[in-house]
Amino acid sequence: MARRLILKGIFPVILILGITFANADKGDNRLTPAEKAAGWQLLFDGKSLKGWKATGDPKGWAVQDAAIVNLVKGGGYLATEETFGNFQLALDYKIEKGVNSGIFFRWANLSDPVQTGIEMQILDSYGNKEPSRHDNGAIYDVLAPKKEASKPAGEWNHVVLTCKDNLIMVDMNGERIITMNLDRWTEAHKNPDGSANKFDTPYKDMPRSGHIGIQDHGGKIWVKNIKIRPL
Repeated sequence: MARRLILKGIFPVILILGITFANADKGDNRLTPAEKAAGWQLLFDGKSLKGWKATGDPKGWAVQDAAIVNLVKGGGYLATEETFGNFQLALDYKIEKGVNSGIFFRWANLSDPVQTGIEMQILDSYGNKEPSRHDNGAIYDVLAPKKEASKPAGEWNHVVLTCKDNLIMVDMNGERIITMNLDRWTEAHKNPDGSANKFDTPYKDMPRSGHIGIQDHGGKIWVKNIKIRPL
């Protein structure tokens, strides 16, 4: 009980500080003095794919207009070379119509993103008032977002993802859409509400550290201002 109370007190402060600094826009792909002081690090310099590697077609990803973009349909994944466990990740993304993509995190085995990583779904599902476990912002196939907070295709979205031990939170465009306790997922292929999922490992036993990745599953996605702060 004491641990729960401590977490309840700590995480609102973490999220408020993190979102404030992450939104302090002084130019794309740069850190403000406040962000540097708070421990934020850039994962993308706006000029190159330094620190990233493609798992599929190496020509499938490029930098255009200071953003990472996929060039080849079904080009696979782009992953950080470094791994992260407990962290706060901030980024901006936009998509074209019809896109199916995702942001992967705690991705342990680069040859198996689906079964060894967690995916925040990115999908052109704007306007769906009752989002499902497969719509934009969901933790794919396991937890639907609380609300539709995305912007239409072609507009930039801002995401802050927080991972601390068993707790995962997602804020999109300033709205909390996911609060997830991994320890509630105790069975393979089954969610706490009884619905089925595709995962061979119960989410409570999924890796707690791994790469961060961008998925190309059809259609273009642009990502910039990728920043991380270890927790």
